[in-house]
Amino acid sequence: MDEIRRGKPVWRQNPETGKWELIADAWHIGFVDAIGGRGLFGQVEGRNADSVAAWLAAQPHSWRDQVKYVAIDLCTTFRAAVHRALPHAAVVVDCFHIVQLAQRHLADLRRRLTWKQHGRRARKGDSIYTVRKLLRRNKEDLTKEQRALLKVELDHMGTYGRQIYAAWQAKELLRDLLGLAVSRTRITPDRSAISAARHRFFAHVADHAHLPELLTLAETIEQWWDGIENYIKTGITNAASEGNNRLIKLEARNAFSFRNRENQRLRSRCATTRRSRREALP
Repeated sequence: MDEIRRGKPVWRQNPETGKWELIADAWHIGFVDAIGGRGLFGQVEGRNADSVAAWLAAQPHSWRDQVKYVAIDLCTTFRAAVHRALPHAAVVVDCFHIVQLAQRHLADLRRRLTWKQHGRRARKGDSIYTVRKLLRRNKEDLTKEQRALLKVELDHMGTYGRQIYAAWQAKELLRDLLGLAVSRTRITPDRSAISAARHRFFAHVADHAHLPELLTLAETIEQWWDGIENYIKTGITNAASEGNNRLIKLEARNAFSFRNRENQRLRSRCATTRRSRREALP
């Protein structure tokens, strides 16, 4: 399940009340077969829990009973709708969005401390400018020389550099936790391994509790832990939705955008189910 921007919202003024009413939302929510390859099941207009729950509730009872997992990004709206319409289904949080969140907090901390130290943005010649791209890289993708450069340049910054390095370590500890997922190891992780990796992350954050960005990240991980644990145990991601969103955007470009919302949903579904329809009717 994921949202995609449909276009600009359309408003109309009510002649009786004089108030402006939304008649075309800017967003479509897509429902996709995450692991079966069946493509887009359907779309609903409006990025709110009521619209999502209403679409799910309108599906046949037998179809809803077969839904065991729902993959979403870090969206409380989707989580609330799933709990309301599919109380038996487990929410799975997409791993990409978790790492993306960690990267965002790391970047926020880096900018804040850089401004605090220099009173401006980083420039060529500054230590943090030299390693800013390395901070976004995964530790396993860094060479020995790059790791040494990262450590030396951040140490050269002093206290602020060590705080940035601690935030980078927190991001990598979170990635280590996500790396236990069955889709990566091909082995179902046992609870002790998950608990140990989770403890290492939270213990590291506790040791650097004076950094608000790390505290915010840890609080978010705690709030979404059930969905994150479900990802580690199942390996299910929201990649199918993201892939369908790309096809929908390409279809909109080919059509030079859409004016009719129903036609847009129909063409989007046709574009994203071509392979499954060919397999069903060879």
